[in-house]
Amino acid sequence: MRPAVLGAGLVVGYTALISSADAITKFIAGGYAAPQLFCLSGLIVIALSVLADRHPSQRRGLRTDCPRAMAVRSAATVLAAVSFFYAFRYLPFAEVFLFIGLMPILGGLMSALILKEHVRPSAWAALVAGFVGVLCLFPTGWHGVTIGHGFAFSAAVFGTLAMVMARYIGRVESNSLAQVFYPNLAIFVTMGAALPFVWTAMPLSDLGWVLAYAALLFGARWVLVVALRLLAAYAVMPLMNLQFVWMVVIGALVFGEIPAAGTFLGVAIVIGCGLYLVWDQFTPETARGPLAAFSLRIRRTDP
Repeated sequence: MRPAVLGAGLVVGYTALISSADAITKFIAGGYAAPQLFCLSGLIVIALSVLADRHPSQRRGLRTDCPRAMAVRSAATVLAAVSFFYAFRYLPFAEVFLFIGLMPILGGLMSALILKEHVRPSAWAALVAGFVGVLCLFPTGWHGVTIGHGFAFSAAVFGTLAMVMARYIGRVESNSLAQVFYPNLAIFVTMGAALPFVWTAMPLSDLGWVLAYAALLFGARWVLVVALRLLAAYAVMPLMNLQFVWMVVIGALVFGEIPAAGTFLGVAIVIGCGLYLVWDQFTPETARGPLAAFSLRIRRTDP
């Protein structure tokens, strides 16, 4: 259970870091184009990665043994970052979480296809229940499809793909820092190509926000890569729904957004499903009940 507890703790820390970074994104998204924020932050994260690699406890270099998988992860990270940027521009802060809540379902599908991780029927039930919990957070339902919803769905798809590829790479190599460095290098290069066409002068205060965003992003991505080595992708993603708790607090304190009454029920369902998935991964199958034991016997006798 030690890896499960450590992995779950890292995911909780990740949700706090990434929610704070998302708040900064929303705060400055209205005044600047996406390439300006991501080119500068990407450069800062690259510098932090190089500095971290020089620490005696790291010193593994930034080489990767999975160049193709890293390229897929890097491209997905770029597309997810841009999609989230515009989703936060066009949608209320908490409403984007509806699409973040889709990521465990997408993670289960991609884990089965890419990682060949068997997602048990009981785990699928927990994933679906977790999504129902997310829907409870928005009892008024859809208000009409907008371009913001399209960006949010795109962000969920590419964000999930980036996380699944992180676990795929983590099976082969343990150099977590490389998984932070290369996606941000891709962001810096792609956004840098567009930067001359959208650059707007930034006051020192906004540059400070960019620096804070980059530092939070660096910590969040490094922590998440380590967590994905300890937990299956479909178990990590429901725990990431704890991000909504931070988003509610930040939305209320910073943006004046008050969540609906169904928030508490939805959060309880989401947290419960996340805890179940962690237990489901690290509990012996014979201890899960007759149905799990029956499934285990079938798989062992299946040619």
